[in-house]
Amino acid sequence: MVEKMITNTIKHHINDDMMMAYASGNLPEAFSIAVAAHISMCDECRISMESYNAVGGALLERQNNVRVSPDAWQKTLNKISETVSTVEESKPAKTDLPTPLSDYIGDSLDAIDWQPIGMGVKQSILSTSKEATARLLYIPPGTAMPDHSHSGVEVTLVLRGAFADETEYFAKGDVEIADGSTNHTPVAADGSPCICLAVTEAPLKFRKIFHRIIQPLMRI
Repeated sequence: MVEKMITNTIKHHINDDMMMAYASGNLPEAFSIAVAAHISMCDECRISMESYNAVGGALLERQNNVRVSPDAWQKTLNKISETVSTVEESKPAKTDLPTPLSDYIGDSLDAIDWQPIGMGVKQSILSTSKEATARLLYIPPGTAMPDHSHSGVEVTLVLRGAFADETEYFAKGDVEIADGSTNHTPVAADGSPCICLAVTEAPLKFRKIFHRIIQPLMRI
């Protein structure tokens, strides 16, 4: 049972390699959602991303000039004008979600169309490109996910509640990055459900035969 208090202090962050890949536009859509959502919740990573973007801008300035069409400037101004008009007409929505995620699923975790996958655990798979899979996971308090390792990279961002595995504790805003060297059994903290955004580039590797048999049904 996980008994630590849920805290809003973010201690686990996106690593530098993934931050750089995101800044350069080289992450699959599903991973980009997780990185963007974490950055929107984490001042430390937001500052780091500004540094990466500054470096990228400096590199672009060193590139050779490229010819553009004569009306490119006017088209850009028109596009900016259209965007400003849209922003002015829209009303800010009340949401308990990071903005990058609310663009995909709406304004509230309480309005998610959950699909049960067993043991009280539920999921909702996001519509993204096929290079990776993004899903929301709902894990009841004190519930353990099946023991598993990974065929590729998995990024898990805590949106509500908390969970722990054999080595670390993850609260709201924290990110766990797991790979083939990680074998763990995440357990939701007591007190309230844990809701996470989980992004994987390959199916999980369950240790128990039963979970491997039903894995195609769970789509995880």
